[in-house]
Amino acid sequence: MVHLYLCGAIQTDFMLILPELMQSFSMLRFGTETETEELVDVLTEEDEEKNLILFNDEVNTFDFVIESLIAVCGHEPLQAEQCTIIVHFKGKCAVKNGSFEKLEPMCTALLDRGLTAEIQ
Repeated sequence: MVHLYLCGAIQTDFMLILPELMQSFSMLRFGTETETEELVDVLTEEDEEKNLILFNDEVNTFDFVIESLIAVCGHEPLQAEQCTIIVHFKGKCAVKNGSFEKLEPMCTALLDRGLTAEIQ
């Protein structure tokens, strides 16, 4: 809150225009918040991080899935093994995250190898 100490005629003049000033200030403040919210929404949508999800199947072996995660996603052997175990017991696992553009070629490569994957 702003406290102003004015004297005499200046105070009277100021009090007459105060409501108008407050209204103008209020409109400016809310206009800025709206613009900021819209900007944040746009940035969030564009930069939203996606997940590459690998699903369990009854066809591919553990070794093949591990080798695929190493080759396609750049996993270390231990990370690939852990993801494979999670997929086996939980039914799915987020094996990589990033932008859609980064994940799309990896998803396609996993699908080309006969694995079940999608970007969420």
